[in-house]
Amino acid sequence: MSKDSSADTDAIRALRLGLEMEMRFIDTAEMYAKGHSEEVVAEAVGAERESVFIATKVSPENLKYDSVLRSCESSLKRLRTGYVDLYQVHWPNSRIPIRDTMRAMEKLMTEGKIRHIGVSNFSKKQTREAQEALSKSSLASNQVEYSLLERSIEKELLPYCTSEHVTIIAYTPLGRGSLAESPLNGSRVVLDEIASKYCKTGAQIALNWLIAKEAVVAIPKATNLQHIRVNAAAAGWRLSREDERKLDESFR
Repeated sequence: MSKDSSADTDAIRALRLGLEMEMRFIDTAEMYAKGHSEEVVAEAVGAERESVFIATKVSPENLKYDSVLRSCESSLKRLRTGYVDLYQVHWPNSRIPIRDTMRAMEKLMTEGKIRHIGVSNFSKKQTREAQEALSKSSLASNQVEYSLLERSIEKELLPYCTSEHVTIIAYTPLGRGSLAESPLNGSRVVLDEIASKYCKTGAQIALNWLIAKEAVVAIPKATNLQHIRVNAAAAGWRLSREDERKLDESFR
C-alpha cells in the first residue's frame, strides 16, 4: 500500500468485503506506507474490532527494548485500538540482541497491549533463538513466504514450527499472482486439471493446498473485490490426499 491516500477507498472497501465474507485475519505493519496502512485498517474495521484478529509488525530498525515499546504505542494509536492480537518482528536484525526485543514483547503482553508474539522472515535457527529468549510466553507464529512455487521452508522451518506449535503465516501464497494467471508449463496443467475437477480456480486450489496443512494459515493480498471473493471460496472444503500428492510432486 502506498502513502498515496487516494487508494484508501478501494482498500477499505476490499477489507470490509473480506470481513463480510468471514475473513477475519488482517495483517499490516508499521513499515507499510510509513504507518498509513494501519490507519486504513482502523478505518475499515471500525466498530467490529472485537471480532477481528489484527496482526501488525515492528520494523527491524526498531528492535531495541525502548524502541519496541514506542513502536507498539504508535501502532496502537494508528490502529485506534487498545491492543493488537499479534505483534511480530518484521525482519531479524543481527545487530540487536533478540533477548532485548523479546523482553519488550513480554512487557507489552503483561500490560495487555499485545495478545500474542510472533516473528517474520526468521530461519529455523532464528526462530529457536526467539523462542528461547522468551521467559514467560511462547512464540505464536512465524510469517514467511510459502506457496506451491516457494517451498524452501519445507526442508527445516516448517517441520520445526509444526513440532513446536508455531503457526506458519504464509505470505505471497499465490506466487505474486503466478498461480492465478501465468502459464506454468507442466505444473500449470496439473493445477488446471485439479481445479477443473473441483470446479474451482487455480488460485483456490493453491490456497486450499496451503491451509490444509497443519498450523499453516495464508494471507493473500488483494484489493480487487472479485479476487477477495475468489480467495474466500478457497476455504470450507478440502483436496483429496491424492490430489495434494499430485500438486506436491508437480511443483517440486
